[in-house]
Amino acid sequence: MTPEAGRSLERARQCLTRARLILAAGVGEDAGRAACLAAFHSAQALIFERTGTVAKTHRGVRSQFARLTRNEPRIDAELRGFLVEGYNLKSIADYEVGPDAVVPLDEAAAAIEIAACFVDRIAELMATAARSEDREE
Repeated sequence: MTPEAGRSLERARQCLTRARLILAAGVGEDAGRAACLAAFHSAQALIFERTGTVAKTHRGVRSQFARLTRNEPRIDAELRGFLVEGYNLKSIADYEVGPDAVVPLDEAAAAIEIAACFVDRIAELMATAARSEDREE
């Protein structure tokens, strides 16, 4: 794994830890945002590992991730769609006001669980690829 991809994956894990702490404090909006960022950073790790490029915007990460994992059976529809769903949670936390500016705690908890699966799956994919490369050498 490249150092850049490793740093992005570590950042994803930090975001997950933060999401769980924020959820425990009862703040669904910020917990949902942190879950979104965990998936974002792990997707960035995979993108960098496979392409050597950095996608910086959410839109760029979503499109490159979709392209790179289109035929990847270990990334199911729920995980693939989480980058969009997670971004919706981030948007609520960052931009909504009034009664629409709420992420229920159960929704934030579910997002954290999906984000954790997302991060773990990306880490597995990258580890599998690294083992395959080692065997080829």
